[in-house]
Amino acid sequence: MQQLSALLVSDFNLGNFSRYLEQDSDVPAVACQSAPFGPVISALLNPLIDERRPDFAVIWSSPEHVSPTYARCRDNRDGDLDTILAEVDAFCAAVTKFCLDVDLVFVPSWVPVLETSGSFLLGMRAPLGASRLLLEMNVRLARNLEKTSNVYLLDVTRWMGSAHDRPRNPKLWYLAKVPFANEVFLAAVRDIKSCLRGFRGGARKLILLDLDDTLWGGLVGDIGWEKLRLGGHDPAGEAYADLQRALRAMTQRGILLGIISKNESAIALEAIDRHPEMVLKQQDFAGWRINREDKARNIVELVHELNLGLDAVVFIDDSPVERARVREALPEVFVPEWPADCMLYPRALAELKCFETPAATAEDTMRTRMYVSERSRAALLDRIGSVDAWLKSLEIRVDVEEVGAGNADRALQLLNRTNQMNLATRRLNEMEFKDWRAGRTRRSWCFRVSDRLGDSGITGLLSIEHVDEVAEIRDWLLSCRVMGRKVEETMLHAAIDYARSAGLREVRAKYEPTAKNAPCLAFLQRAGFPVRDGEHTFVWNAEREYPLPEAVACPNAVWRAADGRAGRDRRT
Repeated sequence: MQQLSALLVSDFNLGNFSRYLEQDSDVPAVACQSAPFGPVISALLNPLIDERRPDFAVIWSSPEHVSPTYARCRDNRDGDLDTILAEVDAFCAAVTKFCLDVDLVFVPSWVPVLETSGSFLLGMRAPLGASRLLLEMNVRLARNLEKTSNVYLLDVTRWMGSAHDRPRNPKLWYLAKVPFANEVFLAAVRDIKSCLRGFRGGARKLILLDLDDTLWGGLVGDIGWEKLRLGGHDPAGEAYADLQRALRAMTQRGILLGIISKNESAIALEAIDRHPEMVLKQQDFAGWRINREDKARNIVELVHELNLGLDAVVFIDDSPVERARVREALPEVFVPEWPADCMLYPRALAELKCFETPAATAEDTMRTRMYVSERSRAALLDRIGSVDAWLKSLEIRVDVEEVGAGNADRALQLLNRTNQMNLATRRLNEMEFKDWRAGRTRRSWCFRVSDRLGDSGITGLLSIEHVDEVAEIRDWLLSCRVMGRKVEETMLHAAIDYARSAGLREVRAKYEPTAKNAPCLAFLQRAGFPVRDGEHTFVWNAEREYPLPEAVACPNAVWRAADGRAGRDRRT
């Protein structure tokens, strides 16, 4: 991953934070440029930006400098809330203007640079308690900034907690205008790096879990499910139940769960189904390998079954031996150290910095359910035997939608997270994607896939740009969940039918190889696209139709040019 450039803007000294950000060994690497610390609004209205726009910016300000009225109120002098909020609004307006020049901006929330000396008892009293005022300021900050799509407000109190009882260092403040202890800056670096990985498609997608002494206490094969430590009036059992609740909540953000356990499958699944305190049920897991085989081998098999890469996986196991085995055999898998004390498990999960994503979509909340449906499809294929008969029995439907306000978040998520079936592996942020689509000769469509066993949601993206009389396919990508169900061919049909309706001469797709998108090349080579100018440029003469697969119903034709010619009827 390439080095990213950062612009740091602050009204206090961010030198320590800058050095930690540059020296941190986690990807992505970052090079920092710092505006001289001073009045933030002035720096935002006249940003120090060189010829190359920074990849992201951090605007870290103090409430005392943003709002002089707040500073007076904090010191028990006159002021009023309306004036304070007006000063917050002025700051937010400057941030919004600054965001026109930078694609991604992080704004840490406000905490005082020094401990306040005001009344603790009256601090939360309206209208002018110091703590109450700061709370009002942060709420106004959040409401203002959420209107700007490329700015993200970050919670500083989370970083302050990492320094325990000494998040501030008064001596550093008076000597160098550094308000926070280094532990606060280190926590900020960890979180911001995690966010950056999420924006660039590097978030982990699958947590594989051991069972015995990981999801519950005890060896189920020895003591039976009735005697497991899980829930109830038991400190350890409560910790295991809380871990399961946290894991289940993560599935609502699109993170998948799986099981890798050395156990008898029937016994383990009975415990999952029958234990009254079990939070996670079979339908919460995308898949499992419960047997006596090597865990590293089981991980490879399950990940292949789910059409994911090993670099999408986090493996959690209480056994140091199993962790070491997987770490050595599968270096792409992230294997965190795990506490010996089960009561620390929920905190250990919360401290993992590998799951951040910039948006949560409807498809995220449905992802585990989609994989459960996929198990039903696989079972149906086993019963029917013939792939063609299986596909027809599924009653596959593909609906096509122009990319717009209602689906842009999901389209962008697909663009930045899809690796295998991805023609160009273009990575764009929200503003870049919006600007690209605004071009007069450019069109983008989402593909929603469903069948009689379930709705897979929006799983495909196609973007086309006119270049002279050629339809250049810029993005052609499909989620691994629906690969092999003729959706790939349906998307090619849509691209070629659009070119025909627009009166274009040919359709061209240039494959850009990466370490992960070989399945895309293999499909194009099978799909009948002639190759031109080397093995990676595929060209279709638009005088010829590309047939819609017999097993797919595609009832709408929104991809067609508005003034296009009539094409053949589509099955409904």
